Amino acid sequence: MKPFAYVRADSVEEATDAFAAHPGARYLGGGTNLVDLMKLGVETPTALVDVTRLPLDVVEELPDGALRVGATVRNSDLAAHPAVRDRYPALSQALLAGASGQLRNAATTGGNLLQRTRCPYFQDLSKPCNKREPGTGCGALEGVHRDHAVLGHSEQCVATHPSDMAVALAALDARVELHGPEGARSVPVADFHRLPGMHPERDTEIHPGELITGVVLPAATAGLPSAYRKARDRASYAFALASVAAVLHLKDGVVDRAGIAFGALAHRPWRARRAEDALVGAAPTTAAFEHAVDLELAAAEPLRDNAYKVPLARRLALDVLGRLAPPATT
Repeated sequence: MKPFAYVRADSVEEATDAFAAHPGARYLGGGTNLVDLMKLGVETPTALVDVTRLPLDVVEELPDGALRVGATVRNSDLAAHPAVRDRYPALSQALLAGASGQLRNAATTGGNLLQRTRCPYFQDLSKPCNKREPGTGCGALEGVHRDHAVLGHSEQCVATHPSDMAVALAALDARVELHGPEGARSVPVADFHRLPGMHPERDTEIHPGELITGVVLPAATAGLPSAYRKARDRASYAFALASVAAVLHLKDGVVDRAGIAFGALAHRPWRARRAEDALVGAAPTTAAFEHAVDLELAAAEPLRDNAYKVPLARRLALDVLGRLAPPATT
């Protein structure tokens, strides 16, 4: 273990100041991903700024009916929160599908969004990885890539983002709240994570020194039918091979609102805009669901060994959509 400084912050401002004072620092929440990467030598921070004592551990109702989730709210507490279970069921389902109970008790909302890929080439210092060390190449591209991306990847990186929670948040139109040297701002969860392009080392749109302070779930999707489903190699404690979160609202017999996001198919939660556009205004029929999902997945570019992900994601999406709005006709 390489030596590093440790700072325990008592306010958001103190945390961002400490981060700025230690070039190469990292924020420390539950540590369920960061500490593992430090043990592997992938992450070598000069300092850890502990944010677990910041007053960001509350789920609160906002005046407009939205729900604000503090960045240090534990995943287990968020999944069990009555307002989340009742008004945003896809989020509760996604959280319960992720990791083990012990890890959910430690992992935080902000940390979950910032977790890094579980690609074995990224985690192994002896292997080439453009995300870990730009310019060294992507070992997974011609190597073992059964679990890797089929959408939005590049020659630089074919890794996927591992979060279940982020997929549900993207479909629900949630926003990430940030605080940094230039003040506060918010970013849609669907736009928070980046596609790899030529810079796979940049996971998110977060600016240097910014701290996630919370996530806001909008009033517009509160109470709408939503669900999350995940396919994995074993029944528990495994990352997704493919996953789907969806929000669907019907009005006068047609789809009035649709939010769909895929997980484990891309470098970020993949918001299915083409499928959503195709569904809005359409009757909830099997044919409409199939057309919309097929339109989205037509952009897939599978690698040598992961073409199975496309039909798997298709079946998951059709199942979730069918549960939210049983097709009127076939």
